[in-house]
Amino acid sequence: MPRPTSGSVMDSMRKKSTSIPTNTMAEKFGSDIFVATTAGGVFYEVEELKLSHRDSCHLFFVQEQGNVSFEVDFQTYKSGACSIMYIHPGQVHRSTGMSNVKGGLLAIDTQHINAEYVRLLDELTPVEPLSLPAEAFGVIKEAMSFCLTLSALGKEPLHRSLLKDSCNVLVALLISQYLTLSGQAETSPAPERITKAFKKLLDENFETNKRPAAYARILHITTPYLNECVKGVTGRAVSDHIQQRVVLEAKRMLYYSDRSVKEIAYDLGYEDYAYFSRLFKKVAGVTALDFRKKSRV
Repeated sequence: MPRPTSGSVMDSMRKKSTSIPTNTMAEKFGSDIFVATTAGGVFYEVEELKLSHRDSCHLFFVQEQGNVSFEVDFQTYKSGACSIMYIHPGQVHRSTGMSNVKGGLLAIDTQHINAEYVRLLDELTPVEPLSLPAEAFGVIKEAMSFCLTLSALGKEPLHRSLLKDSCNVLVALLISQYLTLSGQAETSPAPERITKAFKKLLDENFETNKRPAAYARILHITTPYLNECVKGVTGRAVSDHIQQRVVLEAKRMLYYSDRSVKEIAYDLGYEDYAYFSRLFKKVAGVTALDFRKKSRV
């Protein structure tokens, strides 16, 4: 598949691109660790927020007050006061509305996050906004405030190390809330561990491996056992997850490029264009061309 084009997300760029542009930290924030608070209700240019885009970094939002509506990978979410939100690197997202927002934003490259935290973040899928109890949110708000304070001390001795360490504390607190409120545990039974491993493999191999048996072989288990674990944990069969991941990538490509459906099918590993078209409609509920028309309105 063609490599993503970096830069601002503009309609003109979308028409020239064959894939989804990814904003790097340097391009978007001018740094590989960026901490900010709302100013006038937004973190940065409102028009940029409204355009679908994706970033190479991890994004964490700590929302003290106000209302926000947004899309992540074409799913709509809303968040209110005392809430947190995490967006994975590479997820397509945009704001669809915000009012009276007060809060903080942390954008940070993977290289600056504790390896164990990165592993836990990879396992947080799908991620939705979490509304927190006042006491728990207060602790996170203080951690965000401390990160903001350190971020402003740009020339102090050990500034970089202090900022990195404080941001990791904030990340750990946010992960802890997701693990607690989503009912996940740091030590999971075998079916959950297998399901997490499968999802990670799927994200890395969905273009080439379309059969459940391929993932079972990599995990050194039988295909029926893999399906039993995944369906028991998620309620959906392994084949459903594979199809959903393929169609998600197809949606991204339909939105951001002018490649034909046949070309997109080939990029995603399908030589049979008719089969891919039927698969897309089955999963998405609309044809690929109808999705492109509706998503670009």
